[in-house]
Amino acid sequence: MIQLPANSVILLATQPADFRKGIDGMQALCHGELNCESRSGTLFVFINRSKTMVRALVYDGTGFWLMTKRLSKGKFQGWPSNRRSIHSMPSRSGGCD
Repeated sequence: MIQLPANSVILLATQPADFRKGIDGMQALCHGELNCESRSGTLFVFINRSKTMVRALVYDGTGFWLMTKRLSKGKFQGWPSNRRSIHSMPSRSGGCD
């Protein structure tokens, strides 16, 4: 079971990710493109190009969790898009350089 404390840092990747990647590939995105430490306890959330799926990656101290949600119809609305590669939810800083 995943337990996130109330003060958990949640970061949304603003650009679509390639969902063919598994845990290692998503972890590489955190390090390479987001300049973040994937083992920090931060919850990283990614969206696919068609905005029909989200993936969340988090390290719980013993290993990584990779969760996927796929909508049966429709698309995720209101996903942030800006020049920064990550967006902090709620507006907190932390987790990355």
